[in-house]
Amino acid sequence: MVDVHGKPEGFKHRFKSYRLRGDYERPWLADPDTKKTKWNNLIVGAFLGLGFVGAAIICFLIVRPYRNLPYCLVFEDHFDTLDSSAWSHEVQLDGFGTGSFDWTTADAKNSYVDAQGLHIVPTLTNATTGITNDQLYANYTLDLFKDGSCTSKRNSSCIASSDPVKGSMIPPVRSARLTTKGKRSIRYGKVEVVAKMPTGDWIWPAIWMMPEESVYGDWPRSGEIDIMESRGNSHDYPEGGRNFYYGTLHWGPTAETDSYWRTTNAKKIRRGDYASDFHTFGVQWTPSYIYFYIDSRVHQILFVGFERDRPLYDLGRFAQMAENQTLLANPWALSKSTTGNAPFDQKFYLIL
Repeated sequence: MVDVHGKPEGFKHRFKSYRLRGDYERPWLADPDTKKTKWNNLIVGAFLGLGFVGAAIICFLIVRPYRNLPYCLVFEDHFDTLDSSAWSHEVQLDGFGTGSFDWTTADAKNSYVDAQGLHIVPTLTNATTGITNDQLYANYTLDLFKDGSCTSKRNSSCIASSDPVKGSMIPPVRSARLTTKGKRSIRYGKVEVVAKMPTGDWIWPAIWMMPEESVYGDWPRSGEIDIMESRGNSHDYPEGGRNFYYGTLHWGPTAETDSYWRTTNAKKIRRGDYASDFHTFGVQWTPSYIYFYIDSRVHQILFVGFERDRPLYDLGRFAQMAENQTLLANPWALSKSTTGNAPFDQKFYLIL
């Protein structure tokens, strides 16, 4: 505020210092309490300094074992083209045991490469094939054995029939699933995938790793590494939409005792979502731990450490469980792992 003369109100006089000048007595310097306060401040400062140094040493000792190791690049793909020496399409109808109701294809409408990289696109079955809407629900059989496109040998994976009495239908959506199985796999190392998530209800994007050989038996005995799982739903979806993604390990003696809930975590993005930009989804895997991160190793999502004296069978407390009145045997009892990390001691391949 200013007065009528343009001068700020409340500042009528120039500030004047009343600090004493020249020599004058300072009796407080001779006060013993002043000296005590000075020493107290020095002691507190010294302990604070030691605390900071100690914290830095502790952090260094904790982080050092998980440092960025000197890796050797074994596979890199910028998807300038779809490299058939590294990637294959899995063509099936059964949802791969996940409950997914899509028909995975090798159709260029569902997966293709352009200047922006690899695209995986879901389409409606009745819009991209000759199957009508009525046939999706009744009186139609889809047999992938006939054209030789099915990549499985199981009838349940390659043949689907629509029958309203049985509650079965033809998969209403077509999509794509690419895998490096039999072509590229690793046992320990670092895997990073740069990707942008899709948008839309019922869409479930995933980046997985599965065992090249099911050494310990059927899923989840031989393990599963989910580098990223998300949804295409909006932010208000109750269980988390495209602003969430999950990193998870699946392991257990049976499907019913899968202990993924012990080794999973979600990352929520605070601004925007995972469909608004590209992100790097990574995992660092050693005999001693598996470490999930996003964009940088500094942004940890999940850390799972392995202990020789407490293998995963003990961590899951499976010895206390039974199915059909039979105790659960240890599927990893014959593992040669010395760090307790079985089943994550075998080669795994990548799935997009």
